[in-house]
Amino acid sequence: MKKLFMVLTLACLMSPARALEPPADVKAVDTPNDEGSSITVSWGRSPQDQGDATVFKGYQVLRAENANGPFAEVGFVICGKSDFRDNVESHKNYYYQVRAIAFSDSSQAIAAGPATATAQWFDSSRGNVLILTIIICFLIIWYIERAKKGEELFIRKIQGLDAIDEAVGRSTELGKPIMFSFGLGEIKDIVTVAALAILRQVAVRCAQHGTELLVPNWDPLVMAAAQETVQQAYSEPGRPDLYKEGNVSFLTSDQFGYAAGVDGMMLRQKPGAVFFMGYFYAEALLMSETGHSIGAIQIAGTTAITQLPFFIASCDYTLIGEEMLAASCYLKRDPQLLGSLKGEDFIKAFLIIGFALMAVWGTAGYILNNAGNPWMMDIFQAVKNWFITG
Repeated sequence: MKKLFMVLTLACLMSPARALEPPADVKAVDTPNDEGSSITVSWGRSPQDQGDATVFKGYQVLRAENANGPFAEVGFVICGKSDFRDNVESHKNYYYQVRAIAFSDSSQAIAAGPATATAQWFDSSRGNVLILTIIICFLIIWYIERAKKGEELFIRKIQGLDAIDEAVGRSTELGKPIMFSFGLGEIKDIVTVAALAILRQVAVRCAQHGTELLVPNWDPLVMAAAQETVQQAYSEPGRPDLYKEGNVSFLTSDQFGYAAGVDGMMLRQKPGAVFFMGYFYAEALLMSETGHSIGAIQIAGTTAITQLPFFIASCDYTLIGEEMLAASCYLKRDPQLLGSLKGEDFIKAFLIIGFALMAVWGTAGYILNNAGNPWMMDIFQAVKNWFITG
């Protein structure tokens, strides 16, 4: 028996080792739904690839511009994987080879090609974005057309904008000027563009009442835009003679230097109303407290959520977030602006309701899944994946 065991052991040692088998069915195709900058190489895993990284290393991917080579390595994929995405130039033929690699051996290289990367006109994986975009565009155009026909579209009251006439009227009665500050916003900021629309309305009222308007600025480009806005606004009621270019001035580009300059102007000029419209940082409370100390009506508006609590505490009226962005539509009532605002609001309401329903649906699906009904959870996952990835 002992001799038989020794013979079998010797036979196993002398038998040739099993050769490392190459990957099967190697393919190289243009990567779908991209801009034409990559090729996807795929293959069937080698029989020796059992996902054990201590035995089987992975796959070596080589590329050449000619079927006869030379081939150069462009990537390495670990065991268990069966595809590789190679970044290449568009409209150019490429040939590929894939070789299985073990720690002690490598297989024959299996070739594929030629493959050419081309751009696609439409990314089919983003069909959900296309559908949502069509819905949004339809709603906005629909509301714009309704507004053009003279239909009254409801917009909720924004007290801060309604108080503009009150603030200007009070300053006029007291014989005091009005001050308007953009904060530290730049001309490229959306909130600064929205503040310019509010400045125009304030300037028109100042021209009608003959009230002086002071606009200290932190940014030279914003100052230039403010000068143009105020000049045009004074011309609308036929009072261009009241416009004073020096009243729309540049102070400094230093944050607290600007705050100190605005505070000094308020203490000297004693404005009856102060408007803080734009983007503000730590200087917000310094300026608004100074305005409060001189008894001015203060109306603030910003999208800086870190400064909103200070404005709410120290100002009479505060425009919060998107109320600033809706100001131009609220004040002017232009059909295009009004229709755009209503369409966007409808989409927001639709998304909020949709997220709420999906949350309820997902909770119910989770409960049913635990109760032995996984189909509800599968449906929820399918809907969620469509919204996320198309």
